[in-house]
Amino acid sequence: MDRMDTATSLTSASVLNRVRHALPNIDHKRIEKAYARATALYGDDRHGFLDQKLIDQVCGVLNVMLEFWSDEDTIIACLLQHVFKKKRMTAAQLEEEFGPAVREIVSCIHLLAHVHFHNRRGSIDDLKKMFISVSNDVRVVVLKLCIRCYTLQNISDVKPAVRAQLCREALDLFAPVAARLGMYRLKHRLEDYAFVVAYPVDHERITEQLDALHKEHGLFMESIVDLLRATLARENIKATVDAREKHPYSIFQKMREKGLTSVRDVHDLYALRVIVPTEGDCYQSLGLIHQLATSVSHRFKDYISFPKPNGYQSLHTCLMRLPNVPHELMIEVQIRTEKMHREAAYGVAAHWSYKEKGSTQKAAHDGKLKNILEQQQRLADAKPTNDASPSKLADHIYVLTPHGDVVELPEGATPLDFAFNVHTDIGLAFRAAKVNGHIVSISHRLENGDVIEIVTGKQAQPSLGWLEELRTSSAKSKLKNYFASKQREDFIVLGRDRLNQELKERKLPVLDPDLTLLKTFDGQELNKHEREDILVKIGMGAVKTATTFRHLEIHTKSRRPSTAARSVRQSRRQHIVEIEDGMKMPLRFAKCCSADLLANPPPIRGFVTRSGEVMVHRSNCRMIKNANPERTVKVKWI
Repeated sequence: MDRMDTATSLTSASVLNRVRHALPNIDHKRIEKAYARATALYGDDRHGFLDQKLIDQVCGVLNVMLEFWSDEDTIIACLLQHVFKKKRMTAAQLEEEFGPAVREIVSCIHLLAHVHFHNRRGSIDDLKKMFISVSNDVRVVVLKLCIRCYTLQNISDVKPAVRAQLCREALDLFAPVAARLGMYRLKHRLEDYAFVVAYPVDHERITEQLDALHKEHGLFMESIVDLLRATLARENIKATVDAREKHPYSIFQKMREKGLTSVRDVHDLYALRVIVPTEGDCYQSLGLIHQLATSVSHRFKDYISFPKPNGYQSLHTCLMRLPNVPHELMIEVQIRTEKMHREAAYGVAAHWSYKEKGSTQKAAHDGKLKNILEQQQRLADAKPTNDASPSKLADHIYVLTPHGDVVELPEGATPLDFAFNVHTDIGLAFRAAKVNGHIVSISHRLENGDVIEIVTGKQAQPSLGWLEELRTSSAKSKLKNYFASKQREDFIVLGRDRLNQELKERKLPVLDPDLTLLKTFDGQELNKHEREDILVKIGMGAVKTATTFRHLEIHTKSRRPSTAARSVRQSRRQHIVEIEDGMKMPLRFAKCCSADLLANPPPIRGFVTRSGEVMVHRSNCRMIKNANPERTVKVKWI
């Protein structure tokens, strides 16, 4: 039966020797430099909720991680995982000393430190998606899982107030992610550590029932192991046969899912694992094993020919009435090769090797991770067809300041959005931006894990053109408010000139000093200050003069159609306009281009408004040309 591994914490005297022994072919000078840097930066500082020195914590995590054949960049990132806290080191300094890969891994680990229930609102599914969205490199995920595993392994050193919370996070978030990556060894370890703390009563109940079964049936699995090993040896199949008992948390999940009250009702409580040299030996062993007992046909699974989405491969069969086994017990048998077994235990980490270097290998790792996560996420997101609501977190990214502070932005955000998000004064004084140490344009699209540094001037010198580059409504509002307050008089003059130009083109009187033309707006009486507000919006470019003109009383009088025109419009409206694909939605003609007033039916196009109506425009109307293509529909005259 597998036993939970007990990791030995690394001391400062032994850490480098352990790394050198586990990974003899990596660049140990870089590791020594990183360890010395970590020791100097951390000093005697202690972990936030783990009652240990930071240097002891990172060494302990490293000890857990060494099991997964980590490379030198990940080891360095593990040692320096806390450098962004308390501003011990900037991202640029970290990249300069240890390279972009280390900076990227540490940045993502710092981001993931914020993925906790007490900091987020929303479901655990949204948290899983956020966890994956900032983890484009498999090394980031494995390191984060090892960090949590080490924390749970030392749960007695954790502050009591957060123990249960950390364990529930492990069961609901981190263990499922490990399973998605096929890292079942790490998954079971996380569950074993967390279950006893998160559900102490259930853990005690299941443990007591298992102890009762052991006393009743004895150690019968050892005799079955000997029987299978001897049976396969007679056919010259060199097999490793191990017995295992279902993990307590897996039993708990099965009992809760099936509504069971006793572990005796869990059919796959006991299992045998058979590891053979070749795939052909797997199928031959299956036939030999079926000769020893009665197989349960509907419980046979061929995951070799049809692997699971995370790449898991094995033959699964269930047997009844094995010799020396109580008749009521069903034994599951898993048959696989050594390579399949390694991948079942370590998942994507099984493909790691310190011998594999270069961008090609990294791209292969990242591509495999991406494929696995996309397949798993599609399965996890599968919902009935009448529920197509997207995740609220799907359109958000998480970026860092140079000192490692996390900033959440909508997808497609620019450095200018970032600057206004940090502080309005920084946004207004924006001059340039560096993303990951490189100067970028103001319209550059930010991505998860980017480190953004804003270069500011001594005084605010914003441009109206920035409104076209901003993606967040809050940043746009801050910029508009600045212009409205600081340059109000200038915009009033500019707005007056633009509206007067529109009036001249329509051969109408220009504005008088009291702005009498603007006195009535959409049927409401405006005071002098409110009339000036309209000019400010026109001067800022937030509102077009033609759009403003349509809300004025003079427009209604000047555009009142003649009797003949009304007759044409009424005649035109006798014709039916419909959406080409047959969609039933309310239709209304737009006033800007008056498609329904023309004697000859012009080409038309529909625009879906926020109120759910379809506004009908002429196809060459400026409004429809500038509209969002995703909100336009084909309409036609009948």
